Amino acid sequence: MGIERNTFDIVIVNGRPAAGKSEIIDFLKKVPLEERIEKYHIGEFEEIDDFPILWERFEDDDIFEEMGLPRVFTDKYFEYEGKRYEGYVFKEKWFWNFLIKKLNLLYEKKLRDNPNYHDKYTLLVEFSRGSEHGGFKTAYQYLSDKILSKAATLYIYVTWEESLRKNRRRFNPDRPDSWLEHALEDKKLEMLYKESDWEEFTKDDPNFLHVKDFKIPYAVFNNMPEKTDDPAKIKPHLEEVMKRLWENYKKIHS
Repeated sequence: MGIERNTFDIVIVNGRPAAGKSEIIDFLKKVPLEERIEKYHIGEFEEIDDFPILWERFEDDDIFEEMGLPRVFTDKYFEYEGKRYEGYVFKEKWFWNFLIKKLNLLYEKKLRDNPNYHDKYTLLVEFSRGSEHGGFKTAYQYLSDKILSKAATLYIYVTWEESLRKNRRRFNPDRPDSWLEHALEDKKLEMLYKESDWEEFTKDDPNFLHVKDFKIPYAVFNNMPEKTDDPAKIKPHLEEVMKRLWENYKKIHS
């Protein structure tokens, strides 16, 4: 277990789109290993994120369409508040939970290939969810017991308005599949993510998420006003948040 080497086994990184999740992960990559272990309790780490899986399905359906075949998972237009807009969406809401199952599978493969995976690695699991497609409460129900039993959660807080602002800022139309530069159309972002169940999900306990039979420690990085635009602003707050998260993680795993 990571507790013996002063590191988390798994950190689930959640937040609204463009909240700052990817920027924090990018910051951690640049922190020297010994300092990262000491201050953030993250050793050598790998990431799994549902965005590349999601985007590949859009690309797959475009290829199917070019071949004269029907689109399988996605549509290129969506209806919202009585109007029709251009933009990729999933045909069925169950696909959001399918993505979580895919993350489970990626983790299973890591354990298969290296049964002592956590002797070396912390795994970061990144995803966003809005109430419209089930929210965080539903997503966590689909995470495997293997993940839930080893996880802590870092939530990056921004308001809906800030998510919209930063989503617009980071959009690069030439790199829609980019980890740091992808973005959603305004109306799609509003439809999918304006309403969030995070506060409802966490209201009964300020320190632990209660999912199935598991207690998952969580802590909130408050990115209001924005800190993830400057590593010097990320550092002190992230140290404070991860210290608190680690103390609660030890309560579960000691």
